[in-house]
Amino acid sequence: MRNPWGELTGVKPVKLTRELFKGNPYNGRKPHEKPEVFRILTEEKGLSVEKARLLIEIYEYQQRVLEGERYTSCGLYIGIPFCPTRCLYCSFTSNQKPYEEVERYLQALIKEIEFTGKRAKDTGLDVETIYIGGGTPTTLDEGQLERLLDAILHNFDLCKLREFTLEAGRPDTITAGKLETASAHGVDRISINPQSMKDRTLELIGRSHKPSDILKAFETADKSGIPVVNCDLIAGLPEEDADDFRKTLETIISLRPANITVHTLALKRASRLIEQDSNYHETHSDVVSEMIELSHEILRSEGYLPYYLYRLKRMAGALENTGWCKPGTAGIYNIRIMDEQQSILALGAGGMSKVFFPQENRLERVPNVNNYEVYIDRLQEMFDRKEQGIFQMMPEIYKQTEALKRR
Repeated sequence: MRNPWGELTGVKPVKLTRELFKGNPYNGRKPHEKPEVFRILTEEKGLSVEKARLLIEIYEYQQRVLEGERYTSCGLYIGIPFCPTRCLYCSFTSNQKPYEEVERYLQALIKEIEFTGKRAKDTGLDVETIYIGGGTPTTLDEGQLERLLDAILHNFDLCKLREFTLEAGRPDTITAGKLETASAHGVDRISINPQSMKDRTLELIGRSHKPSDILKAFETADKSGIPVVNCDLIAGLPEEDADDFRKTLETIISLRPANITVHTLALKRASRLIEQDSNYHETHSDVVSEMIELSHEILRSEGYLPYYLYRLKRMAGALENTGWCKPGTAGIYNIRIMDEQQSILALGAGGMSKVFFPQENRLERVPNVNNYEVYIDRLQEMFDRKEQGIFQMMPEIYKQTEALKRR
């Protein structure tokens, strides 16, 4: 089977598309008009016509969505590295721990929020978006979630905030109280991530919920008043065929989420799945390709638009992950983090902060440690890394921003 992405191996092909349209003096790329961008993607890079059109469509939609000063603002990521169970395909920082350990982590995280919030205010770094991810943030109980959200609101200047997202991925962790608390604190986007609506699949991948829990979670979300719900689905899960995927997708669409993200299953090095079948992504490429084609056909017919895209290694069929949205509901954080032209403040275990130097078109990474116990023990070191790697760099970033404006 021909690789529809040609010679492209990078994670962020939409970023490449932006550089083709706008140019990049740092790698010698000149700006091009749409016909030439299409020609470069298809003839020089070897993309299929469908993938080239998809990239251009997503780029053009993102240009209509993005606004505001991206260089002197940031995305704020806050990580909760706990889940009820570990999924078969997962390689993220996630742990199954008792209440006492979650509480110990939360206390340390709030200290990092206090430090980072103060220094962001001191240096004039605005927060454009907030994304609480994991893991599963709704592993926190209602009281813990309220304390976390209180800490964010009390320590950061959010006068320019455009979007506030809470991952509530596991339906079995969602309660009315948690979503009411989230809504009261300004959360306007949540994710409910079924992955599949097939009982057998959920059992195989290690999920502890049933399809009925997903329906209940949507009902709870509707009552909370949170306006945007995203659903993550995965194409290529074990023992599923194209008809199984179609049924899942059609059921989810009937629940009217504003966003649906269709992931292609990727074989990740730290997952249990790669231990069971190291060639899974190759042997399932044909059925996954059929699933992805179905998703495009069905989602477009239901009025969804593709708004961001990224790729990973060892994806079945060498395909992609695509976020789809109803008009006006695109996730700004998702677009920004893939575009890589804005700084990210990442708090908590496994957080990877990124500092963008606009005049140099360069990102510097400032990591937190992955292990939550080490994070707690070395919390002051995390503060020092942010101070030196981010906040002391802000005068230079402002200087470069002003220099670009004068061009």
